[in-house]
Amino acid sequence: MKKLISRRNFLKVCALAGSAAALSACGGKSTGSGDSAAAAVDVTGAVTFPLSEKVTFTGMTSFPVGSEPEPNNRTIFKRLEEQTNVHIDWTAIQSDQWSDKITLNMSNPNTLTDFVFTADFTDSNLLRYADQGVILNLEDYIDNNMPYLQKVFEQYPEYRTMCTDSDGHIWALPWIEQLGSEKTAIQTIGNMSFINTKWLNFLGLSMPTTVDEFEQVLIAFRDNAASIKAEYGIDGDIIPMSCIVNNGDQDPSILINGFGEGYGDADKDRHIAVTNDRKVICAATQQGYRDGLDWLHKLYAEKLIDPECFTQEWSTYVSKGKAGRYGVCFSWDVANIDNLTDWEPLPALTADTRNITPQNGSFTSGFARGRCVVTAKATNPALVCAWLDQMYAPLQSPQNNWGTYGDAEGFNIFELSTNDKGEPMLKHAPLGDASPVEVREAQCVSGPLAVLDDYYGVYVTCPDDAQYRLDWIKEIYTPDMNNDYVYPNVFMSSEDTEQVSNLQADLQTYMNTQKANWIMNGTKDAEWNEYLSKLEDYGLSDYLGIMQKYLDAYYA
Repeated sequence: MKKLISRRNFLKVCALAGSAAALSACGGKSTGSGDSAAAAVDVTGAVTFPLSEKVTFTGMTSFPVGSEPEPNNRTIFKRLEEQTNVHIDWTAIQSDQWSDKITLNMSNPNTLTDFVFTADFTDSNLLRYADQGVILNLEDYIDNNMPYLQKVFEQYPEYRTMCTDSDGHIWALPWIEQLGSEKTAIQTIGNMSFINTKWLNFLGLSMPTTVDEFEQVLIAFRDNAASIKAEYGIDGDIIPMSCIVNNGDQDPSILINGFGEGYGDADKDRHIAVTNDRKVICAATQQGYRDGLDWLHKLYAEKLIDPECFTQEWSTYVSKGKAGRYGVCFSWDVANIDNLTDWEPLPALTADTRNITPQNGSFTSGFARGRCVVTAKATNPALVCAWLDQMYAPLQSPQNNWGTYGDAEGFNIFELSTNDKGEPMLKHAPLGDASPVEVREAQCVSGPLAVLDDYYGVYVTCPDDAQYRLDWIKEIYTPDMNNDYVYPNVFMSSEDTEQVSNLQADLQTYMNTQKANWIMNGTKDAEWNEYLSKLEDYGLSDYLGIMQKYLDAYYA
């Protein structure tokens, strides 16, 4: 049984580790005039907001690069303060600096806050902070003080199961986004491939359906670059295909799904897949994976792939796309790169077979176990949890996830409308030519939330860009999803989580390094055999054994 460290013992740890000043910081007595008011609020059940007296909590959150850095300047948090009479003293960290700074802040009692709104902690981090007594177990607070989240768990008990560790504790509040389910869920494909149909039509080409046809299309884009540039007034070189290797949704791995047995490399972090007889395999050791990388190398050697694909940043990738220079690109949504009018999703390409491998964890829709934590710094954790529960209100979660309404200074994601019963409903405003990700980052606050399928048409409309993406998946990709299983969201024991984390660090680094190397230079038998041998030295069999154990338990 995991040893639970009380807040008092945590303060003792702070005192031993630091000084009297650190102890004072841990005690939460010096920041914000509302601390004593928060501690004085008696919370025995659900809390009625707004509170009669203003209280102040401290919180940490991240914000996207180039967006509003002060959380309290965002309309969503302004409204929440008015509605709850709770003020938050935020520590805001730019998203590209989050991973480095959050680790330091969590280890320093002077920078620790009552809660971390956008923690996004891995299971390893959650269990480590839990063992250290830095974060609190939340299951009792959820049951007693968080009716909105409790209702979500009652309606979908699998989410509570996915949040609970092997000792029965919940250490974090989740992010849940339902958009479709099983093989039609919006998360089944992240790095969707898109092809420029304007160029196809100009050159009189058809949509490719095989890897050979695809290669010929790229060659046509390359060889007709001058006429394409002249026809559409494009500045800069024509790039038949661009991507960012080993970079999430911008990675080109979806193209190699047709090689070998068709597993591809959908899980670009763990590089695992599940066979139809429920066996966990390493996708990056399959012969089809090697053949697919050799094919990508052939495209690269023929100057059909952007030479900056290994090094370019997101901003560079987008700027070249918006200049109209791409024939093929990869993203969650092509509207983030160029426009919807001139592009269509590229269907599965046949090589040895025709298949699309869904992303692991996608059959239960969007889910992040470690989104938000409450720390031992909180003087009244029940009240903190009651405030955080407001994020799970059906009208609040969509705003936190996507954006809000009534902001006089910027683009509004929503209009406040009514549903068929005359009740308040958030209606998505037209995006026009605006980039969905940029518009949302300007307004949304993320954090813990739940947007459920049965909210659509009742509390919120389905986003246009989500709906067309759902349609693409259902019509273009789902028919070629021949895998019956994905690896589910499982919460391993502390020991197994630590071992998997340690093994994965070496395995992932080596696999990703070799993947980029082989796309650039191609594979050789000796290198491939050495690669397989080193993966065993790094503990691949042990890694797969642990993953198999939890898959078996999930279906037991």
